[in-house]
Amino acid sequence: MILVHKPGLLASVQDLGREGHRQRGICPGGALDRAALAVANRLVGNACGAAGLELTMGNAELRFEASTRIALMGDDFGARLDGRALRPGWSVPVQAGARLVLGGVNAQAGKAGVRSWLAVAGGINVPQVLGSRSTDLKAGFGGLDGRALKKGDRLPLGASALSEAQRARPAFGIHPLDPWRDEGAAEPVCALPPEDGVWPLRVMPGPEYAQFGAAARTQFWQAAWRITPQSNRMGSRLEGPALKRGHEVDMLSAGVVPGTIQVPPSGQPIVLMGDAQTTGGYPRIGVVIRADLWKLAQAPLGSRLRMVEVDAAAAARAWLALERWRHDIDRGLAALGWPAAPPVRL
Repeated sequence: MILVHKPGLLASVQDLGREGHRQRGICPGGALDRAALAVANRLVGNACGAAGLELTMGNAELRFEASTRIALMGDDFGARLDGRALRPGWSVPVQAGARLVLGGVNAQAGKAGVRSWLAVAGGINVPQVLGSRSTDLKAGFGGLDGRALKKGDRLPLGASALSEAQRARPAFGIHPLDPWRDEGAAEPVCALPPEDGVWPLRVMPGPEYAQFGAAARTQFWQAAWRITPQSNRMGSRLEGPALKRGHEVDMLSAGVVPGTIQVPPSGQPIVLMGDAQTTGGYPRIGVVIRADLWKLAQAPLGSRLRMVEVDAAAAARAWLALERWRHDIDRGLAALGWPAAPPVRL
């Protein structure tokens, strides 16, 4: 059992999402950085899709009422387990009564971060709804009573696949830098802010890209877009030059997916995230490739983004690089005797 002493700005139970229900208007939801949650789960012996906690902007405190094992991934909020530092990417044993405290500043970047994902051996054992334990905050179901966590909440844990000796194994970690590199690309794909402060975001042109004038298309690729504080789990709202279409065309609502970049009448793009609607009527100027969606989940508010045009082949290479990283981690865990996990599509 986990006792929530302090949930921070927004904490919720999330797994890899509720797939297969778009025809009912139900968004997939789930962890906004699916790879981060999946790897955290593997570090504690869970299947990739086990439910964990998504913690927003730190300032959280949890108490573990039974011995277990935990791992954090995502932003580094200077987490401390009973006063000892806990860095992202580490799998650590936890004694009954231990307290995990996250600060409110990204210790790596020296400024406010956005999200961390906590996995616990056995997973968070709330009831499944439509095949998922994820919290749909907009519709109010899943997770713990369909809502964000609050002080005093108690979260049950499932049965762990680790033996008692494995749960008590000394801490070990993974290196977050080396594997997150797309071979053939100049930029690392890692959870660190870039040196120039501008996060490259690989994007494919969208269905309505040609409706925008030449000037707007140039601005789209060359501008440094700022992530505004109005961003949330539904979408990252960007600020920059107003993008104008060459000619106004009435549009019927069409399907959208996480990563879709819509341009409303204000001309300020919105990148849809996991809790976004399933259809939309704004022109779709582009779509962020799936391998780069984690950047929007982790880039601090106020960060700047640069759109980098890629084609389907580059998107596939980036995805394969991410999958290789995960498989390398699984091979290392297998050498430790960690239980195997069924393959999963992130």
